[in-house]
Amino acid sequence: MKRTHIFILVLVAAAVCVIVSMFGDFSTYETFASAGKQPEKATHVIAFLQKDKQMLYDPKIDPNHFIFYAKDKSGNVNKVIFNGEKPQDIERSEQIVMKGYMKGDDFICSGIQMKCPSKYKKNMVAVGKES
Repeated sequence: MKRTHIFILVLVAAAVCVIVSMFGDFSTYETFASAGKQPEKATHVIAFLQKDKQMLYDPKIDPNHFIFYAKDKSGNVNKVIFNGEKPQDIERSEQIVMKGYMKGDDFICSGIQMKCPSKYKKNMVAVGKES
């Protein structure tokens, strides 16, 4: 085998190793319990807003401090501290994806994405012929 072929093979193998190591850093969805096992490590948690628990947000005192409670898919309810303004229509969201880390019993959230109810669920009309 020529030296150029060996050099190209080594270069391709190094590129594959770099790509694989980059994909290893992507986070997966966690629960509050699994995020608690890795405190202060950034994770994504999918949860549902606990509408029966109190939400604390007073923009006159601190517009970038919002506290609420969320229930993850395992049924664990945790206090969430979001360092940002209260998202509009969070009460209407079906589920919340939060990025942050556990600090003690609290989830310190740095970002929120909401899945809102579909506008197509209301007034659904069947189209087609019944068989």
